[in-house]
Amino acid sequence: MRCFSPFILAAVTVVAAAAPLNAAPSRIAGTWRNPAGSVEVAMAPCGPRLCGTVVWANEKARDDAANGGTERLIGTQLFRGLDADGPGHWTGEVFVPDIGQTVAGTLAQVDANALEVSGCVIPGLVCQTQTWTRVAARR
Repeated sequence: MRCFSPFILAAVTVVAAAAPLNAAPSRIAGTWRNPAGSVEVAMAPCGPRLCGTVVWANEKARDDAANGGTERLIGTQLFRGLDADGPGHWTGEVFVPDIGQTVAGTLAQVDANALEVSGCVIPGLVCQTQTWTRVAARR
């Protein structure tokens, strides 16, 4: 079985069953940090959909992305074309820069500061659930 980098495991996760979907769609806007603390993504509308763009990444995450063919990690959209399909729940695509792949994914806002990002690199085989946390506004 192939071992994937922590960045992949942070960016790509499996669909969470029965996650609480009580957050209003507008509450997802803002900056979110992956569980490893290596990447921060700004979630914002992009046309009628929702997207998430990398606004900060540590050196290891940038190096892992470069090794996977993503030369500039900061500015890359990790979450693409997300459509709301329920209160606090979106479906779209997740880009995994380490391997240069885009996979189907979902986001479920658990509460004001917790966001479950979901998806699989290989459905049923390489999947994981992770919770991203909101980044406090910087002063």
